[in-house]
Amino acid sequence: MFKTTLTGATVALALATPALAGGHGGKTIVDIAVEDGRFTTLVAAVTAAGLAETLSGEGPFTVFAPTDDAFAALPEGTVEGLLNDIPTLTSILTYHVVPGAVMSGDLSDGMMPTTVNGQTVTIGVGDAVTVDGATVILADIEASNGVIHVIDQVILPE
Repeated sequence: MFKTTLTGATVALALATPALAGGHGGKTIVDIAVEDGRFTTLVAAVTAAGLAETLSGEGPFTVFAPTDDAFAALPEGTVEGLLNDIPTLTSILTYHVVPGAVMSGDLSDGMMPTTVNGQTVTIGVGDAVTVDGATVILADIEASNGVIHVIDQVILPE
């Protein structure tokens, strides 16, 4: 099932990318992630951790959102294990969220914003923008309650 979902997400990614360039009206971060199609694992994890309501709330939030491909790159069994360990899952997910709406133009090399889980992430700005080594592959997807930056890896707190 996971591989089927992943294949579907890859097709959805190819079809949905042009649609992401525009605004999303009154849609929240969670609404956009659900409708996008390449964040099914992230949405399932956010729901399992009980964070969907928070990330649908007023915010604003900046979410560094790993794709399904990023989750699939984790060692086999990792996602399933995290879904059974809600405290660790919550720690990882909140490490991907920074309070406030931080647009790509606001990022600077060496910047270390504090995440919702209390630890900092390190921003790199050069040929590409990185967050703790994960590359931002699509930036500035605006939501009614913040912004999403799509990343190619799951970043892990210490």
